[in-house]
Amino acid sequence: MQRKSSTWRWIGGIKMAEVKLKEDESLDNALKRFKKQCSRAGVIAEIRRREAYEKPSVRRRKKLEAARKRKFKR
Repeated sequence: MQRKSSTWRWIGGIKMAEVKLKEDESLDNALKRFKKQCSRAGVIAEIRRREAYEKPSVRRRKKLEAARKRKFKR
């Protein structure tokens, strides 16, 4: 049975991506797996969302706009 080479670790209440190098694996491939794992978890989207402070009124407006778009999409 092969052990998983990429896992998640909880560090201080935060879910962290972890990728272990396989035998004869290049660093580029491991980095590619790490980036894919982060994008699946939504880490990049979360960072972009928290980049700047968003007032509650703006957050509410965006939420309503997204709901309106979903409604018209149907």
